[in-house]
Amino acid sequence: MYGFQVFTTEVDDRGIDFVARHEIDPFMEIQVKSLRSMGYVFMQKTKFNLDENVYLALGLLFQGEPPSLYLIPSTVWLSPNSVFVERNYEGLKSKPEWGLNISKKNMPALEQYRFESTVQRLTRPSI
Repeated sequence: MYGFQVFTTEVDDRGIDFVARHEIDPFMEIQVKSLRSMGYVFMQKTKFNLDENVYLALGLLFQGEPPSLYLIPSTVWLSPNSVFVERNYEGLKSKPEWGLNISKKNMPALEQYRFESTVQRLTRPSI
């Protein structure tokens, strides 16, 4: 798969769905989410660390359209905005989370993270 070694996790108790590595680069921890319609997807903060080696693999599976795949670095959430959100729920029962608002209006913000584009950046030799 694009020259990556991919390793599945035996137990999904830490939010890591699989680990990938490309040649001499460090391992990448990947959490996978999907949506069948516009909406919201989230990762619990305790299971999705903002680190340069942590990524969200997002599949948008809309009726009548081919799947749209994205590979988003977790570091995007270091600067939350209306698309890549942070929710802390202080004083409430819900656990703090990093979220992603998927709407027609927000789709342009995802374009740079299309799966193929991110993979090209990751596999480009360092100079």
